[in-house]
Amino acid sequence: MEKPKVVILGAGYGGLMTVTRLQKQLAKGEADITLVNKNDYHYETTWLHEASAGTLHHDRVRYPIQNVLNKNKVQFKQAEVKRINKDANIVVLKDGEELPYDYLVIALGSNAETFGIEGLKEHTFSITDVSAAQKIREHIERQFDAYRRENDKDDNRLTIVVVGAGFTGIEFLGELVNRIPALCKEYGIPRDKVRIVSIESNPIVLPQFDRELVDYALSYLESKGVEFHIGTAVKKATKDGVWACKKGGEPYEIKSGTVIWSAGVRGNSVIDASGFETVRGRVKVKPDLTVPGYENVFVIGDCALIINKDTNRPYPPTAQMAMQHGEVCARNLLKKIHGEESLEAFTFNDKGTVCSLGEDNAIGIVFGKKLKGTSASVMKKVVDDRALFMIGGTRLVLEPLPKCYIP
Repeated sequence: MEKPKVVILGAGYGGLMTVTRLQKQLAKGEADITLVNKNDYHYETTWLHEASAGTLHHDRVRYPIQNVLNKNKVQFKQAEVKRINKDANIVVLKDGEELPYDYLVIALGSNAETFGIEGLKEHTFSITDVSAAQKIREHIERQFDAYRRENDKDDNRLTIVVVGAGFTGIEFLGELVNRIPALCKEYGIPRDKVRIVSIESNPIVLPQFDRELVDYALSYLESKGVEFHIGTAVKKATKDGVWACKKGGEPYEIKSGTVIWSAGVRGNSVIDASGFETVRGRVKVKPDLTVPGYENVFVIGDCALIINKDTNRPYPPTAQMAMQHGEVCARNLLKKIHGEESLEAFTFNDKGTVCSLGEDNAIGIVFGKKLKGTSASVMKKVVDDRALFMIGGTRLVLEPLPKCYIP
């Protein structure tokens, strides 16, 4: 009997959790498992804001995928996915190669959601991957260097606008306020020449957190020089900055040398290109994480849409969510390979959330307990290490160089 072919697309949190759990549970030769990823490394998405601000080198947020794979059970293929022919059970790669599958796991992550706003793709940066983080850091440093060299200095060059005060936006601001004083010292620029602006279209910031914690975070960032424009939408981006508008108000321009867009994500573009029924690029999956009408296709992580019955809203795409998807997905794949019909329904177990505000500050709710300041920052490190441990064990936790701040 021919071994079933399992193809896993994406080596983010969900994809790696699926493949590492599956390789432990399946006997050698029980299935042909292929993991496909564009890069030969996994990057910690929850550290990208640090690499973007320049407080952590971009090489320190990633590790080789091969480090966590059992090469006797899993084949790794570095390639980019073009589309999925779900009716023919084939994955089409960008180079034209076709991968047949019996079971497919789509864990391709997300793309930035621009909502069709004029100029965003051309004139803003998004914290999407390691390459993007490196470009953001280098761009900010170039702006400081150019300002230092100018005879007729343009202060707008040193204005940094961060659009979106959700998780990514706030964490990036926390790193930025730590990085700016060092940049000012390096380039001989007074700190008061740098303007940091946060724009958020919703009337509240970080809705998943208790208001006391949010007030603490905003107060801290404001004390470090961040200027908040809450309840304000960006209407368009230009080479000179952004145009923003409060509800019912008149549009106004914020001139800026750097605009970071962190106001939302959508499922990977491959999902739409493959003809799946989606909501903002995300597939509304069944409780067992399979696609309605395609029982051999699982969608997990940022590409999956699951409704929280308590709020009647979709669960936000987070690393914690993706890893729990991966665990359930692996168990359900095992059941299918062994011919079992009854699959496990996914239930989210919220262990808490921590939002970093920089090197030694954070806010969090962990097992129902509110944390802020140093204690929350320590918990953030614990959460990060736990994610590494769950995928690669103790070796992966101890192997990377300690995270440090670049002087």
